[in-house]
Amino acid sequence: MKPYKSKINKIRSFALALIFIGFVVMYGGIFFKNNPILVLIFMTLGVLCIIGSTVVYAWIGLLSTKAIQVECPNCHKYTKVLGRVDMCMYCNEPLTLDPTLEGKEFDQSYNKTKKS
Repeated sequence: MKPYKSKINKIRSFALALIFIGFVVMYGGIFFKNNPILVLIFMTLGVLCIIGSTVVYAWIGLLSTKAIQVECPNCHKYTKVLGRVDMCMYCNEPLTLDPTLEGKEFDQSYNKTKKS
């Protein structure tokens, strides 16, 4: 199983990947420079990826301002917690704000809301 990262870092990594995907798609249009329609399609898709990345960065920035900032008990650095459980951005220590989850094994499913 892949190591769990904090939610904010995961979303920022996704946004960064969108930027690089957009550039690769735009450069892919070079292979079709004899067909202007395909070049236009590739350039448009690349720009849409970069615009999508901008939207994701803006969204996570707004979400980050609402996140609760706590001091990690392990590394004593301040980190932001989204949801009931999250990881420290610096040392990957499991963090929770829910007193009923203290001492339990870390599981991402604690963040999912259960429908009754």
